[in-house]
Amino acid sequence: MSHHLPDARIPAPCIVNTGIIVNKLDMRRLLADLGRVHYIYTQEGKLQSEGEGDVMEVFANPQRSTLVANSALYLNVCSFDYLELKLSVQQETCFDLMQEGMCLRLIPLSTPLQERRERNLNVSAIEAMMEQVLSARWDAEIDDDCSDSF
Repeated sequence: MSHHLPDARIPAPCIVNTGIIVNKLDMRRLLADLGRVHYIYTQEGKLQSEGEGDVMEVFANPQRSTLVANSALYLNVCSFDYLELKLSVQQETCFDLMQEGMCLRLIPLSTPLQERRERNLNVSAIEAMMEQVLSARWDAEIDDDCSDSF
């Protein structure tokens, strides 16, 4: 006789501002929106390094390292056991990347919306500049064509 257990599916977690994230894909999704951050690196509660930098890449690869150098952060979620999301005393969002007595705390210096606006402004500025360059080139070509006819 076979016994069938009811299909009891546990719903996916819903984390709002605080909680622990262990799923590497969820960790990547959260970290990918970060731009400029203040980082604090501690081991066994002792400060090792602190500074500001830009999150350049977020990835999951057990063969690669997390790198923080030259104001650039390359974050490998496989370097950490979990991400703890919390609010600081100053009500700042903190992303604590944890692994055996080590913590890399990231405090965003901008919001994802601000980052998107800045990227869009940069793209718009580049498009406007390219339009001016092409227009100037066409004007120069027209001038060259006109001077050839004399």
